[in-house]
Amino acid sequence: MESKNTPAVDGQPHATPKGHLHPMSVAMRDIAAIFGNQGFGIAYGPELEDEFHNFDALRVAGDHPARDMQDTFWTQEKPPRVPRTHCTSVTVRELERMAKEGLTELRMINPGKVFRNEATDATHEAQFYQLDGFAVGPVGTVTLAHLKGVWTRFYQEYIGPNAKIRFRPSYFPFTEPSVEVDLWFEAPGKEGRWLEMFGAGMLHPGVLENAGLDPKKVAGFAWGGGLERLIMVKYGVPDVRFFHNGDIRFVYAFDEKQI
Repeated sequence: MESKNTPAVDGQPHATPKGHLHPMSVAMRDIAAIFGNQGFGIAYGPELEDEFHNFDALRVAGDHPARDMQDTFWTQEKPPRVPRTHCTSVTVRELERMAKEGLTELRMINPGKVFRNEATDATHEAQFYQLDGFAVGPVGTVTLAHLKGVWTRFYQEYIGPNAKIRFRPSYFPFTEPSVEVDLWFEAPGKEGRWLEMFGAGMLHPGVLENAGLDPKKVAGFAWGGGLERLIMVKYGVPDVRFFHNGDIRFVYAFDEKQI
């Protein structure tokens, strides 16, 4: 049905152009559907976060480089707050909810916008999106093997059936053991190589304790990584800044699925 205010072209009513979802919205719908089939719900949290949920609960000490002004924006309140630097703060809030409600099992993805005080270039932005998440259950029921299975299935559905991933030992203060997860990427006309996609690992017992859970009873894994980077690999986007510059041609270049 055409609007009464639809402008006329050559004396004939001209239909208003159909709107289109932003590629970030398209990707988040596709990703949520894949994780939903694996039993994950979706959790959201505040973009303006307190120090406890953004740093302290995750064992990021006061002298950690991530707290330096080069990496984090701070408000001038007392006590100060931060535009969250990662969506793992949502994981902490969900773990607190588990403790409050007496839950022993929960799986969630935490997609959302994060902020870093850094220079922008083709692969870095001061504002971008992350896909964080976690799975927690009774001790022994959630392991690193499950993490590998979850992400192998995700990449094979989202990137393609031949997607290959690699786990490398790493370090993060909120997971132990910790791993970096790489994706094998073959750009057209170029030699294939491994790309670092996100960090992950088993939740550190101290993080569970900070959220009010008993690490002798529950355990689980968590991960976090850039969402734009994932879409760049899938569609061959050369510059992360395309996602945020408001160019309508970029928005209409992506297929929009009905979900």
